[in-house]
Formats: sequence, structure tokens, C-alpha cells
Amino acid sequence: MKNIAISEAESLVMETLWKQHPQSAEEVSAALAQQQDWQEATVKTLLNRLLKKGAVAAEKDGRRFLYSPVLQREQWLMSESKGFLDRMFNGRIAPLVAHFSEQKKLSKQDIAELKRLIKELGDDQ
Repeated sequence: MKNIAISEAESLVMETLWKQHPQSAEEVSAALAQQQDWQEATVKTLLNRLLKKGAVAAEKDGRRFLYSPVLQREQWLMSESKGFLDRMFNGRIAPLVAHFSEQKKLSKQDIAELKRLIKELGDDQ
């Protein structure tokens, strides 16, 4: 599947649909109400953008449409993280981790998890 560029606002709508689908615009709006002060028209605009991009599909249900994700969350995460790594760290993960370490942004739990992942990767080799 081709890369689909999703804005930050669109990603909030997608997160709602990834958690539960299909949903109407009203249901998506209600789900986002606690974190965003958006009118239902704003949510409908975002859903229409996502529809045009091919990130969601819409199915007629009486007088309303029900929306479901076409773009899978894992595909989007992979594309976003790869794009970030490519732009900021020449596609390499080690400089990213070093950056967070230098900025004191790694907790003891983060470090323990990284060590566990590295050990698992070493065991697979």
C-alpha cells in the first residue's frame, strides 16, 4: 500500500476508528469530545479528507455513513517512524537513542527495556 500522509488532526480521527469501527461521524465526534473541542462539522471535514486519501472507507447506513479504517495503524506507524528516522537521523536508530540518552529522556525502565530488546536481537542472530 502506498504511503498516505496523515495530519496530526487526521491521526486523532484515525486513532478513534482504529480502536472501534465502523463509526458514524457523530460517534467519532463524541469519542473525541473529551480531548478536542471540535464541532461535528470539523470531524466530518477530517473524515472526508481521509476518505479522499484512501485512509478510510465509508458505507451508507440509512441517512448516515459509517467509517472504517483502510490504512492499518501498523502501516502508518512504520511509515511515520521511518520518515522521522530518515529526516532526523539518516535512517539510523542508534543516533536517535543516543540523542534521547544525552537529553536525559530515557528512564530506568526505558533503558531496561532497550537492554532486553538488544539481548533478544542478539539471541536471534
